[in-house]
Amino acid sequence: MENTSLIIMVGGASSRMKRSLKQRDDQVMDNIPHKSLIPVGKNGRPFLYYLVQNAVEAGYTKLYLITSPENSAFQDLKDQGGFPNGLEVFLAVQSVPEGRTKPLGTADALQQCLDQYPELKQGTFTVCNGDNLYSIGALQDLREDRKAPHALISYGSSGFDYTEERIAKFAVMDICEDGFLQQIVEKPDVADVPNYKDASGQLRVSMNIFSFSGSGVYPYIKNCPIDPVRDEKELPKAVAVLVEEQPKSVLCIPRSEHIPDLTDANDIQLFKNLE
Repeated sequence: MENTSLIIMVGGASSRMKRSLKQRDDQVMDNIPHKSLIPVGKNGRPFLYYLVQNAVEAGYTKLYLITSPENSAFQDLKDQGGFPNGLEVFLAVQSVPEGRTKPLGTADALQQCLDQYPELKQGTFTVCNGDNLYSIGALQDLREDRKAPHALISYGSSGFDYTEERIAKFAVMDICEDGFLQQIVEKPDVADVPNYKDASGQLRVSMNIFSFSGSGVYPYIKNCPIDPVRDEKELPKAVAVLVEEQPKSVLCIPRSEHIPDLTDANDIQLFKNLE
């Protein structure tokens, strides 16, 4: 099972980041369509560069960026050689369905990417968010041979440098003793969070980094139910339906480490020392 393709979702509107920057009268995103392009580090490279650099070091050779139709900034980055060497870069566009004013969510984004690049349906790939700086190790873990068609990283919450309130907003997981996902719950009620701790007292959290068999996951992202509150097809919901219908199809790979991310303006300074 060779997995050398990484899909990164960079099509979101980044509304929370823009609000927090506006409160500080900071114009850094005035001409930037997505927070993954915010310049960080000592050399002012886009945040996305450092995530992609980790992916290259983890052995990925093909990068697919899921963008919005207004993706000229990503196209320019590609044309100007703004990504690390040794990588083929492809852009997929998540179109907004007729009759809607916003995209249909992350499951729809992945479906549109697979429809535009059908070769992904024939193999195994990794997919993740564009505003989390996943480690080389986590990206490597999802390339390893495994005993299931799908996998995700299950992060021990004790490894995070986040408040409990922020952790409670992540998706938590119910994992069986032999390491397979039984249930994934997006943004659980705070009072219910302790119920999901494992035998060691560890809360296992998803940070939206998965590896899928393309042919195996496609029906679930295509038929993913629309969330009644957010009015979107969300990838964790598609995974929840998948494990309900196909037990022991999603392997949970445990890691314990902090995942730096770009949520609001205060997070930008966390990356000031990147080379």
